[in-house]
Amino acid sequence: MAGDLSLEVARSAPKVLLHDHLDGGLRPGTVIELASEIGYRDLPTTDPDELATWFTSGADRGSLELYLEGFSHTVAVMQSRDAVERVAAECAEDLAADGVVYAEVRMAPELLTDGGLQLDEAVVAMLDGFRRGSEGRPITIGLIVTAMRQAARSVEIAELAIRHRDEGVVGFDIAGPEAGYPPTPHLDAFNLIAHENFHFTIHAGEGFGLPSIWEALQWCGAERLGHGVRIVDDITVRPDGRVALGRLASYVRDRRVPLEMCPTSNVHTGAAPSIEEHPIDLLRRLRFRVTVNTDNRLMSGISMSSEFATLARTFGIGLDDMEWLTLNAMKSAFWPFDGRLRIINEQIKPAYASLRASRAAADLTTV
Repeated sequence: MAGDLSLEVARSAPKVLLHDHLDGGLRPGTVIELASEIGYRDLPTTDPDELATWFTSGADRGSLELYLEGFSHTVAVMQSRDAVERVAAECAEDLAADGVVYAEVRMAPELLTDGGLQLDEAVVAMLDGFRRGSEGRPITIGLIVTAMRQAARSVEIAELAIRHRDEGVVGFDIAGPEAGYPPTPHLDAFNLIAHENFHFTIHAGEGFGLPSIWEALQWCGAERLGHGVRIVDDITVRPDGRVALGRLASYVRDRRVPLEMCPTSNVHTGAAPSIEEHPIDLLRRLRFRVTVNTDNRLMSGISMSSEFATLARTFGIGLDDMEWLTLNAMKSAFWPFDGRLRIINEQIKPAYASLRASRAAADLTTV
């Protein structure tokens, strides 16, 4: 059903989100209110609409380093337990309202301690917020605990993730500036996670190219790639349309390594020159394990539904493609297997079948 994916249909379809940063998805009004409560006076404006525009304009400068500048404001207002819990609860509410049935939201607790909050307190506050925000809503949320790759606390943060794995933490990650900060210095953290039979993903192939992806997979053992967009550098499309995969690209496809792709964000950070030139459609057609994600909803001014609608407008994907991408994500989630099956069989597949049936009935009435 190519070309049948409007924003309205995308909103009504169940979606799965694997790559979303808590500090990149605050409501503009919440940023303003929290700033007022703590006397934070560095916001560029206290008008919610103007602030939303400011964040998006600041993020859309073609550089990961520039993209990250806006986080100084969101992190500044997340330095108390109540603030962190509120932001997490609103995150759950907003994702559920957008039709997301499963989400893994990530955050670096080490960024939340400037006001005296302890690492464990920060994690508990996030988990409590997710539980509160998802109560009574058809969404399941797990927390990915993130370490900053430019810091030296990754082992400590990995231990933190493991401590809370039975409370809702589903995995570990490293994030931050990619160029100049390869993943290999954090091998002790990744080995600890692996030895504990736990899960981890690594930001790779966003701000840096194939060497970052290779290190994340072959040195660190990442289960998924955060972004992974530069894997296209190992793919050659010949003038006659034939496609040749290099050794690394072949490995990623053969091993079904999930790619946590964030199209709009990738354009904003310069990882892709434009949506039209983003490799997500090529990788989808080549049947890589592609997933669609938001990265930072506030910074990029997007939602999961708007991302799918953008892909539909740009590449002509339809409802069947959206289901395939959604199932890719659910199969790749860090949630326990039986829970993944339940969400697939009880939420995702029945909803898509119903949407197809409704559209088929609507088509018949117009004949």
